[in-house]
Amino acid sequence: MTDPNSPGPADKRPAGPELSKTGTATAVPPETIKAIPVRHPWRWVSAAVVLALLGLLVYAFANAKIEWGDVPEYLFSDRVVEAAGNTLLITVLAMLLGVVLGIVLAVMRLSDNPVTSTFANLYIWFFRGTPVLLQLLLWYNLGLVFQTLNLGPIYKNEMTDVMTPFVAALLGLGLNEAAYMAEIVRAGIQSVDEGQTEASHALGMSRGKTMRRIVLPQAMRVIVPPTGNEFINMLKTSSLAMVIQYTELTFVSNEISATNLNPMEMYIVVAIWYLAMTSVFSVIQYYIERHYAKGSVRQLPLTPWQKIRRSVFSGPRLKGTR
Repeated sequence: MTDPNSPGPADKRPAGPELSKTGTATAVPPETIKAIPVRHPWRWVSAAVVLALLGLLVYAFANAKIEWGDVPEYLFSDRVVEAAGNTLLITVLAMLLGVVLGIVLAVMRLSDNPVTSTFANLYIWFFRGTPVLLQLLLWYNLGLVFQTLNLGPIYKNEMTDVMTPFVAALLGLGLNEAAYMAEIVRAGIQSVDEGQTEASHALGMSRGKTMRRIVLPQAMRVIVPPTGNEFINMLKTSSLAMVIQYTELTFVSNEISATNLNPMEMYIVVAIWYLAMTSVFSVIQYYIERHYAKGSVRQLPLTPWQKIRRSVFSGPRLKGTR
């Protein structure tokens, strides 16, 4: 049984500072927290392994039979600069052809017309299903199938004269890219809510005007990032045009190295050019994506220059603050 004289919960002294006999409170010092940082030994191990591998790579290149003086000598030589211009030219033109034709194919594939949609499907199936190198060789040797190009009263010439390395490279790269761009554009168009299309039709807009004014501006936010990747990929894929004698960077570097017996030096020169061009286009892609992100984010991300200026002039910021 419970003792009736035992103190109950209401009789217990509440927790808090102790009271002295004189009635004054004496503060109890809090116990000091001893924080032990979490140790990450494997981070140091992995960093040491990576640095060791980089050191071995640098040592191997430093002691290899490479004439490093040839790299700056050929980096801006006339033939290399001209080849870089040819690489850039075929990339831009093939990408333009691919984008325009890709938009047309995407619209054809989404059409209710069974003939146009079937043609678009067959086109995409063929060009995505065969290697780019094979397509370049097919276009370059088209004269074996068609002896002349006869457009009636407009134009007529021997196919071997028409299908130059530049034309074959443009057709091979551009038509292949159109198949991939068609799928990218189709995905962007289908990302727009169908209700907006129905609303524009209810306002009296035609299908073409709806596509130009309503659908494509919103679909660009989805289309631009993979298109930028395709452009950079096209810049590198253009090196395959060397097999049809198109004078791009890799073709010219092989010609020079065959004469001067310095293949590794020329490969380094070509790598520097490709890295420089892809870096420039990556920056351009970033700003285009940032432009089309205006409709989906409340605040645009900072540009690299804005980040540098903010970190320099704003001083250190507390963690978790913006």
